[in-house]
Amino acid sequence: MRHLLAAALVVTVGVIAFAAAPAPPAAPLPAPPITPPAGVTHPFLCADYGSAKVRVVSAEGKVTWEIAAPGCQDVWLLPSGNYLFSHTHGAREVTPDAEKKTVWEYVAPAGAEVHTCQPLPDGSVFICECGTSRLIEVGRDGKIRKEIKIETATKGTHGQYRVARKLQNGNYLVACTGENLVREFDGAGKVLRTIKVPGNPYEALRLPGGNTLIACGDGHKLIEVDPQDKVVWGIDENEIPGQPLRFVAGLQRLPNGNTVVCNWGGHGRIGQQPQIFEVTPDKKVVWQVNDWAIFKTISGIMLLDVKGDVTKGEVLR
Repeated sequence: MRHLLAAALVVTVGVIAFAAAPAPPAAPLPAPPITPPAGVTHPFLCADYGSAKVRVVSAEGKVTWEIAAPGCQDVWLLPSGNYLFSHTHGAREVTPDAEKKTVWEYVAPAGAEVHTCQPLPDGSVFICECGTSRLIEVGRDGKIRKEIKIETATKGTHGQYRVARKLQNGNYLVACTGENLVREFDGAGKVLRTIKVPGNPYEALRLPGGNTLIACGDGHKLIEVDPQDKVVWGIDENEIPGQPLRFVAGLQRLPNGNTVVCNWGGHGRIGQQPQIFEVTPDKKVVWQVNDWAIFKTISGIMLLDVKGDVTKGEVLR
């Protein structure tokens, strides 16, 4: 019967001159249900890029607060309780109440894009700006306190950089997305290290032991490299059942050694995988978010049950 139906379908489609076209690939099966260990749930703050919203989500999966933020990528809960986030044209700090009052804001020059921000100990905010190709630190008064011009071979503004971080030693770690590289710059903008990435990197995190955790974007993988650039841990595209890596975006390394991964569903992958998952060092998934009715493409996350002062680098994201 199946063969007869298939034949009938080809004849029917042939009437409109598409008989020779190959059948479309079957839609991937949904991820199998995961039974996490007792008590593994997390409240979190996220950048839902596809919904153009920054959202706070309870451990039960309910959205408890949200704000419009087109092009949002990077998100932070500050020691003050306010939320800091990037959006396409800059960065904002807002209050966590219903008023959502803007208490600080940076607006990028016309034509520039911002995909990352980071709170610093003195209250200023570090930003990597595409188009102008610069690293800046912006004070509470909105004035640029420090500016470092950096070079890129990527001409298009949107594809130049994604997440960047100022390190505890004063250096800067930048995902040079369009060049498939991660670069480390010193405080004057000199390139100290270049890491070749199997993909277009979205984020690189410097870990306490000196290794670097890298989200490889459309490379469909996650890697951790040592100071000599040797891969010492990672996850390949189809290595974990039910968790195919699509565009690997925002990351958070937890105190217990687990890694939280934003499995961004853009570039034709919407609905094909859980949007977020937490994985152990031995690659067991213990928590996930797989709700396409509420969320779209989540690019950045910060778990709200992980303690630490983000301005001092105590939360690894």
